[in-house]
Amino acid sequence: MKIPQIRLPRSLRFQISARSLLILSVLLALIGFLQYVLMQQFLYSNRAMTLQSQIRTVPAQAWTLLAADPVANDPRSPLSSMRMPDTSLAFIAKDGTFTALFEDARYGPTPQLSRVDYEQAIRLAQPDRIKPSTGPLIDYKIITDSEGQETLVVLQPIVSYGGPLGIVQISTSIAPMQDILLRQLLIFLSLSVIALLIGFLTFLPVLRKTLVPLSRVVDTVERINAGNLDERLPTDQGQLETDRLSAAFNAMLERLETSFEAEKEAKELMRRFIADASHELRTPLTSIHGFLEVLLRGAAAHPDKLQNALHSMHGESARLNKLVNDLFLLARLDRAPDFTLTSDRLDTLLAQMVPQLRLLAGERRVEFEIAAGIEAELDRDRIKQVILNLFQNAVQHTDEQSGTIRVSLKQNGQKIRLAVQDNGSGIPAEHLDHLFERFYRIDTARTRKNGGAGLGLAITRSIVELHGGTVTCVSTPGVGTSFSVQLPRPK
Repeated sequence: MKIPQIRLPRSLRFQISARSLLILSVLLALIGFLQYVLMQQFLYSNRAMTLQSQIRTVPAQAWTLLAADPVANDPRSPLSSMRMPDTSLAFIAKDGTFTALFEDARYGPTPQLSRVDYEQAIRLAQPDRIKPSTGPLIDYKIITDSEGQETLVVLQPIVSYGGPLGIVQISTSIAPMQDILLRQLLIFLSLSVIALLIGFLTFLPVLRKTLVPLSRVVDTVERINAGNLDERLPTDQGQLETDRLSAAFNAMLERLETSFEAEKEAKELMRRFIADASHELRTPLTSIHGFLEVLLRGAAAHPDKLQNALHSMHGESARLNKLVNDLFLLARLDRAPDFTLTSDRLDTLLAQMVPQLRLLAGERRVEFEIAAGIEAELDRDRIKQVILNLFQNAVQHTDEQSGTIRVSLKQNGQKIRLAVQDNGSGIPAEHLDHLFERFYRIDTARTRKNGGAGLGLAITRSIVELHGGTVTCVSTPGVGTSFSVQLPRPK
């Protein structure tokens, strides 16, 4: 069932959109907070420096006179330019005497700091470092006055050549600066909301286009899930991660398809194997059963018939015994082969078998071409079985009077080549690919007459493969057949 393309909370498109907007919102909030703090510090510092500059316009000695007789309302007074709304001015003498020079009635009484603050400001005024009337700017302070209003307080030491004369304190309300900060914050928030909205409207189509390759992958996987294993994911969509995912998924599909084909082939081979094995086992058993019935019907009383029946049953039982032994051998080779590979001289082993092979050949001509000094990692008994199987196969398919069998052993680079060639009837091309299958026989009547069940070449291939080698067959009908075994050289 196809999943509807809607932005559900669990959909990738929804999650990317939501998380991207969340990250952007957090970043904008962080920027806004930093902007507010930095701008607040700037406004307060700038206001404090402005007030300090105004204090410096008044001569140092004038402050002591003004403290004794404030004349702020006099237009000719130096303090007239410093009288501003929501601002108060005071002078603190060295002995701690606090004198309010002027204050705004709407602003409230002039705030007073602790004695410690004033003493610290006096100590900072050093005559040897500070020019007269230009004392250092004391860090401004934000305090809350008796009316509950926040106030900016600046302390400026007044210094003469004889030493510090006192401290000038100027206080002003920060409400106007807070109004500026609030307006700036509202402007930033409005612009941030507009930016988020524009970003969201722009991000959606971009995200939709970006996820098109992934949507194609999903659609293809859904078609594959419907049973179309031949379908493959596109691997060139311009996105590295998606292309890598598609390539990995395609490789997995290739392995699955290969596994399914191998399983299907294995089942077919098993079915054929069971059918052929049952047929091969049934034939000698049926013959033995038939001869026993003949004997039970009275043939045992006739010596000639009895002897023929016993000879026939003996032959069938021998064939049955060989067939069962071959099946057990194949089962052991497939399951857990009992192999002991040792370094041995293959040329010596083949030379020792020459008398036995000539005996098996009968009247046929046998030629040997054995190169000297060829060593290999092998199991002697199993390799002997390979040579005997190939040689007996050549004997069965060549004429006893005119047949020629040639056995050669050579070393070709990193490979050792053992070949058995005959001039028999040959094998048609359509049978060559099936020669090493179990119970496969080209001429059923002929092989049954010679006792073959189609297992010799299958056993040969299993043994050779367990030695790390290969066995192949080349044949031309009417000319002959050549079986070639290639084994690796010892390292």
